[in-house]
Amino acid sequence: MSSLNKILIPFDFSEASVNALEYVVNFVGTERSIEILGLYVGSMPISESDAVKLTKDFSKMLESFDVKLKVGAKFLTDTGEVTKTILATQEKSNADLIMMGTMGDKITDEAITNTSKLVLEANCPVISVPYGTAIKEPKNIALVMGGEKIDDKEVLEMLLEVARTFDARVHALTIYKDSIYDEEAIKESNENLLEYYLEHFYADHSFSKNEDVEQGILDYINEKNIDLLTILPRNHTEKSTPSEGRLTKLLTLHSEIPVLALD
Repeated sequence: MSSLNKILIPFDFSEASVNALEYVVNFVGTERSIEILGLYVGSMPISESDAVKLTKDFSKMLESFDVKLKVGAKFLTDTGEVTKTILATQEKSNADLIMMGTMGDKITDEAITNTSKLVLEANCPVISVPYGTAIKEPKNIALVMGGEKIDDKEVLEMLLEVARTFDARVHALTIYKDSIYDEEAIKESNENLLEYYLEHFYADHSFSKNEDVEQGILDYINEKNIDLLTILPRNHTEKSTPSEGRLTKLLTLHSEIPVLALD
């Protein structure tokens, strides 16, 4: 049974959210029984007439993409702080995945966007969709890993589901700053697990030394024509302290392809 049945997409009619909606619609396609749930979060109470208009405008936007969805999309409106409201809706609706557009910020490393904040706080998988990304199915997925042993195997479930859905290859990638990593030891600790949990979709594991870990990842994306970047949070690894999320935030801000944060 598929573990991807409902996708929640925050939608505020901005260019970034329209781009993300088009990506989601093509991600779901015409044959997959996946429900799209749009969510508009207002800072002020939304009148009934405004809610009706927003719902109609959302439907028109969906129709403009000319993709006949197998399951009809739904649309909700709510009021409150953006991140908290999105996460509360995800929990209440039992959405399996959140997909959210972002304009990113390629100039600064310190910016906090609604999307980067959501990625850091969510307890479910989130795909951030950068504005301008190509609207296409992911065929080559990069899974960024550190040197730690994967402890929570279930976190790979959504990655496997995406790989199955698009018959995509998953390429594991470890970028390190110094020579303390024992590549063979790391491979031995995770290789069997990756092959078992990711089935035949698992392709290979590359290692690269780079003082700038983020740049090493971005270079790999370009060199290998990666369509989807996947981040494995440290709180799902054994014997490691939880990351403060800096790399996750940076990649969400700077990546030109969608980023899947597993949680």
